[in-house]
Amino acid sequence: MAALLRPLRAALVLLMLLSSLPAWANNQTGWREQLPQANLIGSGDFSWFGFSVYNAKLWSPVERVDFTQPFALELTYRRSISRDTLVDTSLDEIRRINGEPLDREQQNAWAQQMSQAFVDVKDGTRITGVFLPDAGCRFYVDGKLQHIIDDPEFARAFFSIWLDPQTRSPKLRAALLGLNP
Repeated sequence: MAALLRPLRAALVLLMLLSSLPAWANNQTGWREQLPQANLIGSGDFSWFGFSVYNAKLWSPVERVDFTQPFALELTYRRSISRDTLVDTSLDEIRRINGEPLDREQQNAWAQQMSQAFVDVKDGTRITGVFLPDAGCRFYVDGKLQHIIDDPEFARAFFSIWLDPQTRSPKLRAALLGLNP
């Protein structure tokens, strides 16, 4: 009897695995559902005091990326960084580029949203942010949707960290936007 059940069990396991493939594939390419026509515009590495922090890639369905069209920014981390550090550093950069302090309520709201969108990262962790004009943004961790932020003002401020002319890394900005010769 057990010998007869073995092939049946194997067939059931195989059927279950095959039926889960579409869900697995969607999790691996989740952000691409938002931007199915996206092409790689540019990429570059960000280092701080000689230490590699992450590789960045900018994806868009149009060649000239700006804040009127959707795009995706993918960061593949090269070191361990806590979620809290990612949130604090992002807020510092938003304030620096903005040139004006954020009011306490807005700052707390944005920090809370980023805490839900980010994770503690380690070498190889990939966070992809998708900018959606007039809607906000979505964050994916290793291809899986992590958090949606329905705040266009936050989305623009956040992605300005990399794309604004006042970015901390003009070389990376130029590489992302495909402006390097």
